[in-house]
Amino acid sequence: MSANSERYVIGVDYGTLSGRAVVVRVSDGEEVGGAVHEYAHRVIEEALPGSGVRLGPDWALQSPADWIDVLRHAVPKALAAAQVPAEQVVGIGTDFTACTILPVTADGHPLCERFPERPHAWPKLWKHHAAQPHADRINALAAERGEPWLPRYGGKISSEWQFAKGLQLLEEDPELYGLADRWIEAADWIIWQLAGVETRNVCTAGYKGIFQDGAYPSEEFLAALNPGFAGFAGKLGTDLAPLGGLAGRLTARAAEWTGLPEGIAVAVGNVDAHVTAAAADAVRPGQMVAIMGTSTCHVMCSDRLAEVPGMCGVVQDGIVPGLWGYEAGQSAVGDIFAWFVDNCVPASYAERAAEAGLGLHEYLTSLAAGQKVGQHGLVALDWHGGNRSVLVDHTLSGVVVGQTLATRPEDVYRALIEATAYGARTIVETFEAAGVPVEEFVVAGGLLKNKFLMQIYADVLRRPLSVIGSDQGPALGSAIHAAVAAGAYPDITAAAAAMGKRDAAVYAPDKERADAYDRLYAEYRRLHDHFADGDLLHRLRAIRNEASA
Repeated sequence: MSANSERYVIGVDYGTLSGRAVVVRVSDGEEVGGAVHEYAHRVIEEALPGSGVRLGPDWALQSPADWIDVLRHAVPKALAAAQVPAEQVVGIGTDFTACTILPVTADGHPLCERFPERPHAWPKLWKHHAAQPHADRINALAAERGEPWLPRYGGKISSEWQFAKGLQLLEEDPELYGLADRWIEAADWIIWQLAGVETRNVCTAGYKGIFQDGAYPSEEFLAALNPGFAGFAGKLGTDLAPLGGLAGRLTARAAEWTGLPEGIAVAVGNVDAHVTAAAADAVRPGQMVAIMGTSTCHVMCSDRLAEVPGMCGVVQDGIVPGLWGYEAGQSAVGDIFAWFVDNCVPASYAERAAEAGLGLHEYLTSLAAGQKVGQHGLVALDWHGGNRSVLVDHTLSGVVVGQTLATRPEDVYRALIEATAYGARTIVETFEAAGVPVEEFVVAGGLLKNKFLMQIYADVLRRPLSVIGSDQGPALGSAIHAAVAAGAYPDITAAAAAMGKRDAAVYAPDKERADAYDRLYAEYRRLHDHFADGDLLHRLRAIRNEASA
């Protein structure tokens, strides 16, 4: 096949701090060019842009203008880097963090354009946790009424999701709630901007919108939460589009933004973690993909339906059509390490790291790697961003036990890495105890670069780790979905087999270290279960919030 007859697709990955685009060859998944665009507003956590209106604790917002800028800048730059003629591009696919959601008018305009001084008019990022009290009420009422959808989410829905954030909007700014004709995931909103038609994808609706067995929670249930909430599902849309489907065709306006041909295929929207399964060619039953970055999301396909305590959800066709898709996660992983390095390491360490020609993370890793398992005498709980699975409580907080006057920064750094590995093992064991076997553990995401961390995970999990063969898993996954939408492959499984990349069993557990970690993991579980009710940690957070008001 000549170079001029090759076809290409674009994958665009919208992350927490930036968006990236890759140009991918349809025939074999080769990534031939890419570009990143940093969000101008990054994460809006303290004050609103322009007005300076202050935000409360646990708020996290974004700007939709930043998302459009990714299309304006990253896509043309990726195309230029690839040196691929635009006319050879046949489709574009996108993925987003979730639940990242915004109120818009019936024609798709974000309310923050009209009301920039009102916090609830802005998109709420996935890690906006200020709706925890609303999630608590939803969970309590659902448990009391025996709502049949609740077990599909491990017994609790998250404060990060559509209904909790929607209830917060209603009760804290009812006028804006009334003006919001649509409450829409950013994953679907960006497709609206590309294709000019509103669509809702089955993935975000199922995992983040409590859409099960063809319906959202009933109006009766919603009215029991708040009479004004009864019609909330009307803002969500019930005509769901299948993953890998064709959402529409690229509009003239979007073609001008991106430099791509008008009329090419636009794939149905999706979530960053879930498209990564295709990028790793891990869409068969029993393959758990852990996308490890600022947080970790665990996704897995299965041919069986089970109720897994504390999971984020099980959704029919939620990862690939024809299989049940499971999701679990850890609210903070890389964020924990970044917090520690930014706030808890003395300047002398930075000086020594610079002398050694290393970054501070690399330097701490090199020191931690010289220790034997358990030498630091610490065990930590990885709850600095709350607990997504299996406790589903974002008001929990981190704990480190065993510190003495001899404890050094590298000791705590290693203990925090180990804590995240223990959290992952807790998730895997919970799945298997519920009758959903994990046959292969596949790792993707930015933390793959830390080989020491990967080895700790292999030792703690007592199983080999396979790794994705791409540095841009979500973007590659979105490109694979674009290839399906463009008709290049019959389905996601076939496209993943041809275009996905995975290296099997790259990291193998060491028996001696694994045995030593079993003892520490047992202590982690004791600590985990002791603080699981959150009574002490909740009281401390309440005191903090009162003092911050």
